[in-house]
Amino acid sequence: MAAQPTNGDTGFAGHAAPHATNGAHDAEVLPQIRQALDVVYSPHSSNDERQYAQGLLENIKDFAEAPAHGYQLAADKSQSPVVRHYALSLLDHAIKHKWTKYTTPEAAALRDWVLQLSRDVAKGDPVYLRNKIAQLWVEIAKRSWATEWMDMDALLVQIWQAPDSAVHKEFVLTVLETLSDEIFVGDDMVVHLRERVLSKASVEIITPAAVLLEAHPNREAGPPVRSGDEGWLARIVELLQHCLSGDVQNNEELRSCALRAFAVLYSLMPWVIPKAVTVTGAVPVMCEGLRASHVDVQKASLEALHALYSRTSFTEQEFRELVVPLLHARYVTLFRQLLEWSVVDVDDLDDDKYQLSKKLSEFISYLANYLDRRYAVLPTDQSEVDLMSFLHLLLLITQNQSLLVSIPVLVTWCRLLNHAKLGPDIAATGSVIGPLLELCSARLIRYESLPEDSENPTIRLLLEDTDTLPERHMFLGNYRRYASQVVETIVNLKVEDAMTHILGQTENVLTHLYDDSPPLDMANYSKVSQPVLRVDARATVIEAALKGCSKWRTSLRRDGKQDSDEAVSLEKNLETWCNRLLEMRFEDPLIRKRILQLLVAFSTSVLDRNPSFMLKVLEHILVTWPATYPEHKVYSDAIKDLQAESMVELQRLAVKMPDHLIDVYDQIETKVNEMVSSGTLDEKRQISYQTFLFTIVHRCRRLDQNTKVGKLQAFLDPIGTQWQDPQLKQCLSSHDGFSELMGLDKAQEYVARKRIHEIQDWGSIELDDEGKALQDELEARQTRLPLRITKSFLTCSVDKVEKGQDAYQLSAILWQDCFPIILPELLNFLSHAHASHSPENWKVLPPEMKTIVGRILTDRFWQSGISEGSKEDFYARVLGKKHTFEGLASTIRGSIRYVRESCYAIIYCMTRLDTQFYGFSELPDPLARAVLADASSLSAHQLINLLNLIRFLVDNCPVPLRDHFLPPILEACFRQLDARVNDEWTRQGQSQVVDSAGDELTEEMKNESILRQLTYTSVMLVADFLDPARKNKDHGSTEGLDKYPSLRNFCLMRSSIVEPLLVFCTRVIGVKDTRCCSIMVRVLKSVVPEFGSVHSTAPRSMETDKSSEAGNGVNPWLPAETASAVREYISRDVVMACITSLHDPHFVEQQKELAGLIATIVTCYSHLSTTARDVLVSLPNIKLADVYKGIEIMTSKDTSSRGQRAVILELLRSLKGVSVSEMGKLSKSVGALPSSSLPTSSRKTTRSMMAQKFMTAPDATSHATTGGGGGGGDPDPNNALDGLAGLFEM
Repeated sequence: MAAQPTNGDTGFAGHAAPHATNGAHDAEVLPQIRQALDVVYSPHSSNDERQYAQGLLENIKDFAEAPAHGYQLAADKSQSPVVRHYALSLLDHAIKHKWTKYTTPEAAALRDWVLQLSRDVAKGDPVYLRNKIAQLWVEIAKRSWATEWMDMDALLVQIWQAPDSAVHKEFVLTVLETLSDEIFVGDDMVVHLRERVLSKASVEIITPAAVLLEAHPNREAGPPVRSGDEGWLARIVELLQHCLSGDVQNNEELRSCALRAFAVLYSLMPWVIPKAVTVTGAVPVMCEGLRASHVDVQKASLEALHALYSRTSFTEQEFRELVVPLLHARYVTLFRQLLEWSVVDVDDLDDDKYQLSKKLSEFISYLANYLDRRYAVLPTDQSEVDLMSFLHLLLLITQNQSLLVSIPVLVTWCRLLNHAKLGPDIAATGSVIGPLLELCSARLIRYESLPEDSENPTIRLLLEDTDTLPERHMFLGNYRRYASQVVETIVNLKVEDAMTHILGQTENVLTHLYDDSPPLDMANYSKVSQPVLRVDARATVIEAALKGCSKWRTSLRRDGKQDSDEAVSLEKNLETWCNRLLEMRFEDPLIRKRILQLLVAFSTSVLDRNPSFMLKVLEHILVTWPATYPEHKVYSDAIKDLQAESMVELQRLAVKMPDHLIDVYDQIETKVNEMVSSGTLDEKRQISYQTFLFTIVHRCRRLDQNTKVGKLQAFLDPIGTQWQDPQLKQCLSSHDGFSELMGLDKAQEYVARKRIHEIQDWGSIELDDEGKALQDELEARQTRLPLRITKSFLTCSVDKVEKGQDAYQLSAILWQDCFPIILPELLNFLSHAHASHSPENWKVLPPEMKTIVGRILTDRFWQSGISEGSKEDFYARVLGKKHTFEGLASTIRGSIRYVRESCYAIIYCMTRLDTQFYGFSELPDPLARAVLADASSLSAHQLINLLNLIRFLVDNCPVPLRDHFLPPILEACFRQLDARVNDEWTRQGQSQVVDSAGDELTEEMKNESILRQLTYTSVMLVADFLDPARKNKDHGSTEGLDKYPSLRNFCLMRSSIVEPLLVFCTRVIGVKDTRCCSIMVRVLKSVVPEFGSVHSTAPRSMETDKSSEAGNGVNPWLPAETASAVREYISRDVVMACITSLHDPHFVEQQKELAGLIATIVTCYSHLSTTARDVLVSLPNIKLADVYKGIEIMTSKDTSSRGQRAVILELLRSLKGVSVSEMGKLSKSVGALPSSSLPTSSRKTTRSMMAQKFMTAPDATSHATTGGGGGGGDPDPNNALDGLAGLFEM
């Protein structure tokens, strides 16, 4: 035991201090430290004085005597807190940077100084000083515990047992919490070098000895690090019990201890052995914290419970011991009382209560999810499990006025109701299932369309919980999705009762629709009126219910009961209700649109065996064609929506019910021919009726193929004739001819004469008669092109048709002679449409006017959260400016957009017909030129649509034809992406240097938003192409495709593709979009190992590929020469890009990911190349020896990926950027004080991880809402700490 040193004496019993000081030196240095700190913190100091003082304080850290000075000042309680904090930083610097240089006696002396400071902590010391001393303890433990330092646990117990000293207990709790965080979730290289030893020792001292013996009877004996058999978990629980039995409301010491103890439990619960939690009685004590009279204690206890029950891999025994007890009536009542207490008043929001209610909802959802996983072993004794009360608790949470509180349990309902045994039991509980159905139905209203100044508490809390409009829309979309699933499942379980209730309520709403709303007024029409929103919500409920009803009918068919009395009765009742709906009359076009959608939904799902009803719906569609009222623009726009939807629903009937419609085909054909010959139909409507007839025959299963071909060929022959028109071919042979064909030459002449470039506000100048006539002509010329009719019939031929089906074979026969006729002119159309975006091709305009081409061709669109006003306001403004110069510009770009997007659609449809399209040997190069040669002139918004076409071209390409078809397209695509994304971000960075205001700022925000969308679309395209899980498939089958490389290997093995691909990927690492950066880092991290070792030649069989990969990780598809060049590029350019971003404050949150990618490159390539090493060595302040040592550690088989990442972070520590919020703060080593002295953890954020997930798009691979049938459930991959005590079995 060390003797207490006095001022000027640094001797320790039995130890040599590291460079002990002498009194003369102390007299010189210690006053300098105090004076320098005074200068640093004095508001009267000049910048030069402050910088000089900071430099002096930094230099002192490198003195050999610095730790001794630090100890002397820190131990002297007469010194100011600022001086003592700086003194502790001297010890911190010595431990972190010089520990390995100290001899064993010096290290022991340094440790003894920290131990003495730890023993001497007192209540009068500021909390931040006590925490700093605890951190010093942890820093030493990370370096020597369980090897040189064996009695740490005993010393902690000794401090813990200090009589009547809460401050010492808090100190030990801080040490334990920090140790747990550093060892199990931190990124310190020192920890990762000793990860196995430290992890094992932590589990040893935390867990009761009896539990360890029971859990791992054959465990490997570790070093003797523990003191006592009870373990720290038991001690902490005992302390908590003591604290909670006292007055935590008024006794600050008790409350502080309790908060610190809960913070430790929060850190331990994700990895501690579950049996230890049971044996120590931790759960009942944590639950007692919920009864505490202080909200901070309640929140801390809830955090600890949340951390424990977010683990998803409890065994059946652990479920019985940890989950089942909380389903007892005593605890269910406690949770209910806490929930009711935490309900907030929207007019006086209590944030503590509100945050607690959100966390409580998540915690309860975790408990309830275990019912799905382990229902088979749930006790049936009601004295053990009060399941009914627990279900009512879930219902109460779901009914909470806050959607964010409600949604975790709403997701849980989806799981429980889908459970094979539990679902029917819940459905039989009327007091639960009825209110749940009512709630989910009510919440299917579109909240985002309600006014933001609404007094509705749900709306007000939603505004409180979401930061941006896109985030709000995403969250509401997720909420509606889960609510719809609940409705669907309830109907499946209780079909008759549920459908009767839903339809009855809907009829009541429709009958009394305008009771509390003014009647329809065309002049002041709104697309989001209360009647429209109510009808939309009820229609959404019914659509969900129909899905549930269809599932119920499927189960009947599976059991051979499709004609049961129950099924027949239900269909009869549904038809009766639909007939009443048909008789209702509404003026509002959007309400009529939703009713039309519902009628078709009924006809094509639950009433699909009822042709007479289908014919009523068909008649309703054909006669529902209300006239427009041009003087009421918004109302007329809604009418057009209804008309367009009528055509969509007509097509849906043809696709879903062709065998019923074929019986009345002749009558329908006669009626359609009459309407067409009358001359009253516009082009769109005429084509829609023709494609309706086409689809009936095409999808009918009752006609033979020859009959179908005979009928359908008559529809397609006129299309071929149009494409062979000599005049069309002549026009498309040059860009000037294309301009004349589209009327763009006249448009250029007109705007040139009007000198439109001299007008600032185009929307303020009305068109003259010539301008209006020009608009009409531009629109009329579109109808003379063969694009719309080709697109429409092609879409009908391939939509929802899979290879191998009769309809697919029929389409191939029908179009096989058309494609050679269409393709040459189609590519000309596309080339000219793209070229029209280049000012150089607007030859009629004088040079000084060509700058307006970009303005004319820039699409206008509404962007959520950026554009002023609502979407409805935006469209109203667009309609209002139809006959202005702005409207003319819209018509001009509309003509070009029509051609461009029609070509995209036609090409996509062609790709669906496989070899009919991809089989043309001469097509790839002309297609690549047409699609990408002039794509650089497109706007970022337009380029996104083009990338979607590229994705389809690649996805639909038959695997055997990739080699021939894809290289020119992929090479050109990646080169375009690299150039475009780089240029746009460079321009964006330059624009931010200039201050903008008003409309300019809004436009800048729009451009940045679109640029982010383009970057994300590009990144996801690359991620999809390089997805290692993507297998070769031919319409779902992998048979016979093993001999071809996967799309990933196809891209990586060709230098012409991989070069521009990797250049683009590298560039994305540096763009100021953290989401895209993170995705690309993950993509590259998966690609890097592919080039670590390769064959010199590529075998032609995937069997060799698989066996090689299994044996030595070799990818046989990658040529050695390509692999070598790629390795060098990655080792040099990618590493430098990562380092540059890691240095940039913008990427602070991505530093771990960037370091992980660098570590992967170094570890994979260090045996083949020194380039990455040389890059690291070339950096400032990086020592060659440190790099060599780091590489040695990283390439060790015992170093985890987390450890490798930690090495890079440590090497680049001096280069890492800091967040903008941290800039300008004093270095903590100089003595800066923490911003808060509260003893609670700072890692908790207002929004939890679960809540954040609800603000994002759903994961396509997520199965969170599907019931487990019999339980089980997959472990959460994010819960990597679960069961960490298994280390003892190694």
